[in-house]
Amino acid sequence: MSLQAPEFFAELRLPFHDNTVVGNTYYATPVPGAPLRLRIDFSRTIYADTYGGLRVAVVHPERGEIDAVALSFEDHGTFHRRDEATNTRPNTKQYGTFDKYHRPGRPPWEGAVTTGLRDAIEQYTAIWFPGAWTTSEPSRGAGRTALTTPAVPVVRSAARAR
Repeated sequence: MSLQAPEFFAELRLPFHDNTVVGNTYYATPVPGAPLRLRIDFSRTIYADTYGGLRVAVVHPERGEIDAVALSFEDHGTFHRRDEATNTRPNTKQYGTFDKYHRPGRPPWEGAVTTGLRDAIEQYTAIWFPGAWTTSEPSRGAGRTALTTPAVPVVRSAARAR
């Protein structure tokens, strides 16, 4: 069964326009023309076909992986609501995880709240790709296109304020 990775990464609403999902891995070039790339994979648990988070890595095309961080679903509250509603207890195979088996027509990560993961990815990428998050922020509305030019902030001088 498919993990439906493209749909999962679309739900994260990552702002990088130059991206693709190959298999279960998300690849992006957060800063156009820069050599560093972003790779996000699902991280496996000790249980077969069970995933406990995301592994976010910065990759250089010639030097390979530069840095990586593991973001667990449990630490970021991704399945907290689902686990609470189903009375799933900590330290069990199902707690804070998902596996490749799911109900027909539903994603295996059903019930995920991705806000915590998205925030963690934003913080991590801000270190390696400064400005990439704010300059390529996608539109929140469905079916809308993102603005291509950033808004110009209004700067008031101290002399005018008096």
